[in-house]
Amino acid sequence: MARYIDPKCRLCRREGMKLFLKGPRCDSVKCPITKRNGRPPGMHQVWRRGRVSEFGLQLREKQKVKRYYGVLERQFMTYYHKAAVRRGNTGEQLLVHLERRLDNAVFMLGYAVSRAQARQLITHGHVRVNGRRVLVPSRLVCKGDQITPAREVSKKMAKESIEFYRRDLPGWLARDDETLGGSVIALPTRSDVSLDIKEQMVVEICSR
Repeated sequence: MARYIDPKCRLCRREGMKLFLKGPRCDSVKCPITKRNGRPPGMHQVWRRGRVSEFGLQLREKQKVKRYYGVLERQFMTYYHKAAVRRGNTGEQLLVHLERRLDNAVFMLGYAVSRAQARQLITHGHVRVNGRRVLVPSRLVCKGDQITPAREVSKKMAKESIEFYRRDLPGWLARDDETLGGSVIALPTRSDVSLDIKEQMVVEICSR
């Protein structure tokens, strides 16, 4: 699966908000959002004059979600189509699908300082789900799944991440700090998504 390999701080600057793509750097004084007062990337630091169209607003909301979870267009549309056929609010179902990604769960458990690092840990075989090594970051976790570091070096990296970048666990995850074992105690809901997003605008642009 393709991935974004260009400078990540440009993404936050383009959206005008912190997407927390680089872990502790996003909370430090080095964050470009803080240093540059949220100015967009590029040579010209002045926004275009004029009113942003409705399509432009919808596109920005969609790009926020994609960049926050680290997915590209084709994979994002796959999640949208899955959410569209489920019962309930399509926008909320879409966010729940993205929140259930394994790389997001590993990040939320504190085993990595960013979703990009969590994705790398998974593809390098450092994560087990229910006792089996999983190499697919996009795997959706289910209620009752046990997520654990695969090897001693994996536990060491997870412990360093937890101690270095302390983060409150969401209500749908639990972690044993002694064994470093994590578990999915419930499926996430819309209230568990911390991103400030208008999901209805995302649904409107995806349904065109």
